Amino acid sequence: GYGFLWNNPAIGSVTFGRNRTEWKADATRQIDYWVTTGDRPSTIMEHYAAATGHAPLMPEWGLGFWQCKLRYWNQEQLLDVARGFKKRGIPLDLIVIDFFHWPYMGDFRFEKEFWPDPKAMCDELHDMGVKVMASVWPQVAIASENYAEMKANNLLVRADRGQDIGMMFEGPSQFYDATNPAARAYVWDKCRQNYADLGIDAFWLDEAEPEYGTYDFENYRYHAGPNQQVANLYPREYNRGFYEGQTAYGRGNEIVNLTRCAWAGSQRYGALVWSGDVGSTFDDLKAQITCGIHMGMAGIPWFTTDMGGFHDGDINSDSFKELLARWCQFSCFSPVMRNHGDRSALQPDGTMKETITNTAGEHRSPSGADNEPWSYGEEIERIMVKYISIREHLRPYMRELFTEAHETGQPLIRGLFYEFPDDTAAADIADQYMLGADLLIAPVLEEGARSRTVYLPGDADTQWTDLRDGTTHAGGQTITATAPLDSVPVFARDGRDHGLAGKL
Repeated sequence: GYGFLWNNPAIGSVTFGRNRTEWKADATRQIDYWVTTGDRPSTIMEHYAAATGHAPLMPEWGLGFWQCKLRYWNQEQLLDVARGFKKRGIPLDLIVIDFFHWPYMGDFRFEKEFWPDPKAMCDELHDMGVKVMASVWPQVAIASENYAEMKANNLLVRADRGQDIGMMFEGPSQFYDATNPAARAYVWDKCRQNYADLGIDAFWLDEAEPEYGTYDFENYRYHAGPNQQVANLYPREYNRGFYEGQTAYGRGNEIVNLTRCAWAGSQRYGALVWSGDVGSTFDDLKAQITCGIHMGMAGIPWFTTDMGGFHDGDINSDSFKELLARWCQFSCFSPVMRNHGDRSALQPDGTMKETITNTAGEHRSPSGADNEPWSYGEEIERIMVKYISIREHLRPYMRELFTEAHETGQPLIRGLFYEFPDDTAAADIADQYMLGADLLIAPVLEEGARSRTVYLPGDADTQWTDLRDGTTHAGGQTITATAPLDSVPVFARDGRDHGLAGKL
């Protein structure tokens, strides 16, 4: 019957006990919290959005399929993949250019050796009807062409003692201070010139925690204050800088920025939060359901995952292929359907070892194995194409849900309890979810399973229709649903199938 926001970005903790809830901030200037009431979760979330901000409207290209991998290493490879989608007639809304397409972290630009004409590349992709997203990291390497200027103008995070280094990955670096308005403006201006002006449509704002090499919070200081007091503001302000820059640039109705971390209010800056670099296992797949439900209840309606998981997916493994098929089914019925991962296989590394001794001889980041639908053999390609096609049929319903999220703060992924608060059994279901109010999704979460139990919430007056065969069932019971490898149990509430009957 109530909602509670601990409106304090300090480092701290929360304990949910049987007889009390305990909130703690390690360091703060004041205690600030907010309480609302409501008879249903939807009412509480509507009040919460009114207090913290509404997500923008998702643009049309956010409703379809997004393709990504670790990592397309040059311009021609990226174009070849997009051409491959078009040649095969597979719908594609967006393609992603992942990290280390730059010379050094903090240069905020393409490396010319591998990306000689980004504008021509973007023009060709746009002619195909494909949007382009580029990765941005907040680290500024000491070797970066921008480091000295940013350091001199206090645009970087500062260490109070010892070496002023935030991370050592691929060389020493420090994070830009996203809580500083001048730093946000500086970084956006670089990205405007080197990305947006060339045709890049959206940004992947990675490392948004930010990911310190050592989480010695008391040693770092932001423009907004000591890290211990304000650290959790960083991901929100990181997104804010790009959102405000893109809005001024004229992209106000087209802003979607992928990010790994969020804070209260991040949703109003077009933050599409993904669950991070998760493993490629069925246990990790199951965890995405809980993660998506909780993210929505935290006021962040835009959520996605790395289809297939990020780590250790061997493209030649039958076990991984099965996991990818099941994850694809889950992703189809998620807010954003996005394929990504650091795939492994016995194949040549895309970075081409001979380039290591070319030009300056600097280190090249690995690029991972292929990750397109056709990379996994005919059966998996058929399954992936099937669900990409189903996603196209889902567009009208997804548009409704994103509009609802924009107007009233409703999450797209919902626990069963959200729609059925009077059904006490619904609160304990962690392996199913509602996509909006009308569709119940029951992903297959065990390797080798070709059926699964499904709890149908509600009561005898609630009717659930299996969208695969049209059979109907009353609510308030558990059934066993068949689930061949190319099939996921999806049920429509009270006949509201949104045109999906017979498509699954």
